[in-house]
Amino acid sequence: MIKGKVAIVTGGSRGIGRAVALKLAEHGADVAIIYAGNEKAAKETCTLAEKFSVKCKAYKCNVADFAAAKDTTAEIIKDFGKIDILVNNAGVTRDNSIALMKEQEFDDVVAIDLKGVFNMIRHCCRQFLHQRSGKIINIASVAGIAGNAGQANYSAAKAGVIGLTKTAARELAGRGITCNAIAPGFIDTDMTRQMPEKAKDAVVSAIPLKRAGLPEDIANLAVFLADDGASYITGEVIRVDGGLCI
Repeated sequence: MIKGKVAIVTGGSRGIGRAVALKLAEHGADVAIIYAGNEKAAKETCTLAEKFSVKCKAYKCNVADFAAAKDTTAEIIKDFGKIDILVNNAGVTRDNSIALMKEQEFDDVVAIDLKGVFNMIRHCCRQFLHQRSGKIINIASVAGIAGNAGQANYSAAKAGVIGLTKTAARELAGRGITCNAIAPGFIDTDMTRQMPEKAKDAVVSAIPLKRAGLPEDIANLAVFLADDGASYITGEVIRVDGGLCI
């Protein structure tokens, strides 16, 4: 049961994050949305979530900043009283070949996509341990499983998220806290819509289900993992990729 619980969704203003936040709200969870810069989109997500008669508030925070993540988490606990669910979705891409990739391109992606996940888990841990309960859901990627040309930084970060997920699952299980990862494949978001049509068609043709995924496909799984009915699932990495990495 999710109704009455409090969820944090990082990168919750658009795309997969917005879909997850709205799906949790639809099931009765109050939602704290963390966003990096697009305040308008974050407020739009809150307005949509509040239609389900739940509380929703947006917080601006760079999750890669350890201190800022700590302060924001404390503020959320003060405003909502607790945290039951943490969805680590915030991420960026800075695609380039290894031969041409700049150091900053690598560092930026690892800082947000991997260290940001650690920061949020680290700062939510005390609340989860005190409650002896908690659901952590990390958004990884099939790139972290199979690699992807032109995405050495992103693939490395997402592979790190998978390792972090499994370690957190082992460390926290004794206190009733679960930690799982979702590995999306090619999902129809603002990020993928920027790709040239020819490149998108090539990716879709390689997917056995012959279509891009939808943010709601990820949101549906996130809600399942956040529910009490999934309390015996931990340390898993579940692909949502239309069969791309079979």
